[in-house]
Amino acid sequence: MELIVDYHLHSKYSRAVSRNMNLEEMSVWGEKKGIDVLACADFTHPEWFKELQTKLALQKNGLYKLKDAKTKTHFILSTELSAIYSQDGATRRIHIVIVFPTLNDVAKFNTSLASEGANLKSDGRPILGMSAEKIAGLVKQVSKDAMIIPAHIWTPWFSMFGSKSGFNSVKECFGKYAGQIHAIETGLSSDPAMNWRLSQLDDMQIVSSSDAHSAKKMGREATVLELEELSYKNLRTATESPTAKNHIAYTIEFYPEEGKYHFDGHRDCDVRMSPKETLRAKGVCPKCGKPLTVGVMNRVEELADRDEGFKPNNRPPFKSIVPLQEIISDAFGVGVNSKRVQEEYERIVKHVGTEFDVLLHIKKEKIAEVADEKVVEGIMRVRAGKLHILPGYDGEFGTVRVFTDEERMPSRRQRSLL
Repeated sequence: MELIVDYHLHSKYSRAVSRNMNLEEMSVWGEKKGIDVLACADFTHPEWFKELQTKLALQKNGLYKLKDAKTKTHFILSTELSAIYSQDGATRRIHIVIVFPTLNDVAKFNTSLASEGANLKSDGRPILGMSAEKIAGLVKQVSKDAMIIPAHIWTPWFSMFGSKSGFNSVKECFGKYAGQIHAIETGLSSDPAMNWRLSQLDDMQIVSSSDAHSAKKMGREATVLELEELSYKNLRTATESPTAKNHIAYTIEFYPEEGKYHFDGHRDCDVRMSPKETLRAKGVCPKCGKPLTVGVMNRVEELADRDEGFKPNNRPPFKSIVPLQEIISDAFGVGVNSKRVQEEYERIVKHVGTEFDVLLHIKKEKIAEVADEKVVEGIMRVRAGKLHILPGYDGEFGTVRVFTDEERMPSRRQRSLL
């Protein structure tokens, strides 16, 4: 059976996150989007952990669901931690996704963090003054069945391979626990093909997650698993040590150019540069002379030991998408949060299928029975990869457009509400 998992998102207790990011909202939107398993998020925060204990019920399959929920959405006990510490004479800033099997495990882990002096009340994604190696040790002391996944591994400021504060290898980052790291998260600014270029990652599974701060952003990246049946055990097997019956089928990817750190650049000067342009500029902004923020593409080039375009034989494929609401917004030439976009989105997912089914699987003819013709054209363009892309840089999201201004003409017909 094919199931979609989003391992990494945030709750209302994290900074810059929608106040509506609660379990109920997540569950509803998970079903609309077609996500079968969602991260519960932020389980180290005391108030949020109380909600998890009160509202979630452990299922026979080892996953959780909302008590008395009408939705099919399952939850996995997954969260993100921020580690800021000094190692080898440099300040390190690493984000790590942690997954535990049970709430009892989470309670023990939270207690161990508090005993180390961590202020868990400060934020849903707490800042810990301890190394990635020490965090991994605490996790494995609690449960050998826990998973440790380095988050968005190329982001310049907060990741394992980040140009500003990271390392050059998994071993340097996790020390004696490097052998316990079986999967890495691509992040929005890279895709699997970029990670295939590093032979040191050949034994790592590649997963993708949304890192969503609102329910509408959930699933903008996700991992599709082929499982014998849905269970925590099978999900962990697929994620860390795949078999013929339990493995990653493919990942669903943001176009990496849309990520905030794909290219190099200097936001204050509105300077965006490719790695080759950065090399010619000797790493400094041509306008002000200050150092450029080195992005993901450049950092991949630095660590890669394979040429661009390398394709391994044993890796799952990936599919790049543009979220449905963004396609509708682009087709209509109005804001993504506008009433018109929301009405079109709700009509499509109600009468056609989940967002992922619409984006990836359902035939054009069936979508056209409900959706505006320009929206249908947009979905087909995304499937074909016919897009207009301007890469992101230095904290600025890139732009992925389905239509140019000239191409975006009013639809010849509008579907009435069904």
